[in-house]
Amino acid sequence: MERLSEEGCKTFYYNYPNYASPTGKIIGLPYLGKSYLGAELVNSHREKVVERLKKLYQKTNKIYDEKIVDLAIDLMGEELGVGWFKEGASNVDPKIAGAYYTIDRAYNAPNVDKLLDEGNVVIDRYYYSNMGHQGGKIKSSEERKDYYDWNVKLEREMFGLPKEDIAIFLHVPTIYTAILKKARDEELDEHEKDTEHLKNAESAYLELAKNYGFETIDCLHEMSDPINSSDVKTVDEIHEEVYNVVKRKLNLR
Repeated sequence: MERLSEEGCKTFYYNYPNYASPTGKIIGLPYLGKSYLGAELVNSHREKVVERLKKLYQKTNKIYDEKIVDLAIDLMGEELGVGWFKEGASNVDPKIAGAYYTIDRAYNAPNVDKLLDEGNVVIDRYYYSNMGHQGGKIKSSEERKDYYDWNVKLEREMFGLPKEDIAIFLHVPTIYTAILKKARDEELDEHEKDTEHLKNAESAYLELAKNYGFETIDCLHEMSDPINSSDVKTVDEIHEEVYNVVKRKLNLR
């Protein structure tokens, strides 16, 4: 974005789900079980809870124990910071799970519209992300296509989300994701913990790339045996390829 903006093509970045928004938190906490959101939720209410507990202790003539209270609140954050669907996110019906993401995009669409009024927007994960992760849950190719059509109609026609100018698919084989995950500090969410879900999502994305005309960028130099992190292209190398695709597709000079 910065490179394009410096060249006179004003460009902004937006990320879905928007975990800072109410709809994004619904996805991140109950569905994906992102642990840090559980801690954030509890901490956002910590002061009020502590004050109410202090008053309760005073009324019951009990001795207030700050360490125990803090520990109890932290434990509550840990309990909340897991997926709330007992069957696991990967087993939630695609239309039900996908609807959460659709609502998040629709709720936050005015933010994207404002940016579009000023320039171009690069969106990290758009409605095709639904079709990849949720469509991958569907075994039948015919039923999967029906889901793709349903999702496009829901988001583009019913909610009026704008169609993209370019859809770029950064393809990293699932077998490499475990290596890449080790470099992250954040705990794995419900999708990331499920290797089978990721494999199915990868297959769905490859299908979508073919059927919907994605610009696919292979993020590997080559696949070695045994595989290792050096097989994956660097961030700068991938950036250069994405930049060139955007310049070419938008006829920018």
